[in-house]
Amino acid sequence: MKAKQLFYTLALGVFLFSACNPASDKKVNEWAIALHGGAGAMSPENYTPEQIQQYEAELTAAIELGAEILKQGGTSLDAVEQVVRYLEDCPLFNAGRGAVFTNDGKNELDAAIMNGADLQAGAVAGVGDIKNPITAARMVMEKSEHVLMVGKGASLFASQNGAEVIDSSYFYTERSYRALQRALERDKKMGTVGCVALDKHGNLAAATSTGGMTNKRYGRVGDVPIIGAGTYANNNTCAVSATGHGEYFIRYTVAHDISALMEYKGLSLAKAADEVIHKKLEEVDGRGGIISVDKWGNVHLSFNTSGMFRAFATSGGDRGVNIFN
Repeated sequence: MKAKQLFYTLALGVFLFSACNPASDKKVNEWAIALHGGAGAMSPENYTPEQIQQYEAELTAAIELGAEILKQGGTSLDAVEQVVRYLEDCPLFNAGRGAVFTNDGKNELDAAIMNGADLQAGAVAGVGDIKNPITAARMVMEKSEHVLMVGKGASLFASQNGAEVIDSSYFYTERSYRALQRALERDKKMGTVGCVALDKHGNLAAATSTGGMTNKRYGRVGDVPIIGAGTYANNNTCAVSATGHGEYFIRYTVAHDISALMEYKGLSLAKAADEVIHKKLEEVDGRGGIISVDKWGNVHLSFNTSGMFRAFATSGGDRGVNIFN
């Protein structure tokens, strides 16, 4: 009897150790990818069935684009950039084409990208004439010695390196303009797009792009281009892209904090992410969410709002597209 009890005790200990200490060399998925299109106070009754179908179709198309790149042996950097470019070109999301307006009726876009293999990163902030800010961010990472460029300098650098420059009228959509009018009266709209991926080579990458906050003033920059706040990737742990109230994500260095909890405390991706999103942020009323993938190919999506546009895919055949909680 004592021998049997000892066996079960040892077995339980092994199980708990494995569950709480994910640092093993066993890969769950050969490749994995996740994306988001912003988080916030969303409820089904605020959308028509046609609108929901349209959002789901765009999220599906974007995740399949990235999955195909990874399936063919492409890099995680290429996958996250191309997915975010797709979302930037879609007027449904607050990034690129669908970017919201500032208080003075302009569009100021931010983006960042990070390579988990060597911790190289690039970001742009406050640009208003670059069609795809995420590509400009990658140019900063790969073609300059800097991490973050802002405003006219960022636009000049990007254009000199081949980024597509457009007239600012490209960013005008009636939907975003109406959002500004509503915000001038009462509220603000936040939103972001992002993508994280693990490729077949074992490399992680994260990319995030945003039009910022509707009705923002005074050159405000949120968490997206701040490496470690809204965007982070490290091959030793995970890749994270965030969306929500950027000031809180900056103060609590959300993306890096998740990685640090994994590296220093041995937490799993899910436990680390939920610790930050559902405890640390909620305690200070910080709203938003993250998408993440770890070095073993585990995907975790965590948010403390009523909804987050999101999708994921893995080499194991798992797929998901969701909007509401």
